Amino acid sequence: MTLRLSLTDPDRDAVRALRHDPTIRPLERDRVEMVLLADGGWSAPRIAGHLACHAATVRSVLKRFATEGVSCLRRAAPGPPPDMVRRRQVTDALTTVLGQDRTWTAAQLATALREQYGIVLSIRQTRKYLTRIAAWRRTARSLRHKQDPQRADHAAQQLARLEAKPRSVVSGSSTLTNAALRPVCP
Repeated sequence: MTLRLSLTDPDRDAVRALRHDPTIRPLERDRVEMVLLADGGWSAPRIAGHLACHAATVRSVLKRFATEGVSCLRRAAPGPPPDMVRRRQVTDALTTVLGQDRTWTAAQLATALREQYGIVLSIRQTRKYLTRIAAWRRTARSLRHKQDPQRADHAAQQLARLEAKPRSVVSGSSTLTNAALRPVCP
């Protein structure tokens, strides 16, 4: 089956402009070349040989171009588009909760969002939102003792005991390693 493709002048200009786009990826550039070579009269097997791909790949790209146009040459982002309404809702709720005068962990924030706003997020998702709004850095390990008064008192007592001990003098090696310091044998 021979697949002939002839571009209109606006399509040809759009494809040529896409060829020189600095953001285009190598596979996308190959698709652009496939379309331009097909427009130049090349057959799918000849294009495939030139670009080191399979002729079925070339035919697939040319068929998609015939139905969808220039937009099919760029690779679509995977997955669904981001839900900006929910993202804004979570960001606003987090900003409000973080405005309180206290220290939060990501787990506590996730619980507070669920209880106060009905927003269900995992701890990992909560951390991702926190880094997006640049309002948080991971300090749970260094602030955990401040949340429990008994543990804070225990840590203060340990620190006082360590500071009260005199520093021991650190000596060098107990064996003699320098030949000049060894006793001379007669």
